[in-house]
Amino acid sequence: MTDYSPGQRVRITQQILFGQRTLTTTVEGVVLRCGQQKTGSWFAHAKDNKIWIDRLELEKDDGERVICNLDQYSAVDVLDGAPNSA
Repeated sequence: MTDYSPGQRVRITQQILFGQRTLTTTVEGVVLRCGQQKTGSWFAHAKDNKIWIDRLELEKDDGERVICNLDQYSAVDVLDGAPNSA
């Protein structure tokens, strides 16, 4: 996972495959947190015997907070290089 800094503005585009169809969703906001978090799923020989998922927590312009689980069908575009100074 690429390191994203709190305060950076990003756009996340994710795709979900349904047989021959693809559902695409996009969310844009300011990074609040990023990193890996473990799930409740069990996986042998993994850290703590759990599956770890890359996650980005964003705050949208309307104040809504969104947690995105990133996978191979996720694209993250940084819309500005530096965190907000606020």
